[in-house]
Amino acid sequence: MKIKRDDTVLVISGNDKGKRGRVLRVLPEKDRIIVEGVRMMKKHTKPSQRDPQGGIIEREASMHVSNVMLVDPKSGEPTRVGRQRLDGGRQVRVAKRSGEMIDS
Repeated sequence: MKIKRDDTVLVISGNDKGKRGRVLRVLPEKDRIIVEGVRMMKKHTKPSQRDPQGGIIEREASMHVSNVMLVDPKSGEPTRVGRQRLDGGRQVRVAKRSGEMIDS
């Protein structure tokens, strides 16, 4: 997967198109991610010891990774992601738009 946790992404399709957010969780086996403040859903909870009141809570739902693009760290615009091999043999992610390294 080209998107990792704590990356900033831009939603490019769906009801939340145009929103930016930080990736909270990556689910690679399902090709899905959870983005902070995007695709909010309401969950009805029963009263429990942890939450004695119960009620309706809002939380983020997962979305398919194809519906987001990584934000270029240099320009702040959406970009595609490529890979580049460094001298030591390590691979890093690179923004196609600016050529900037995404991984430190």
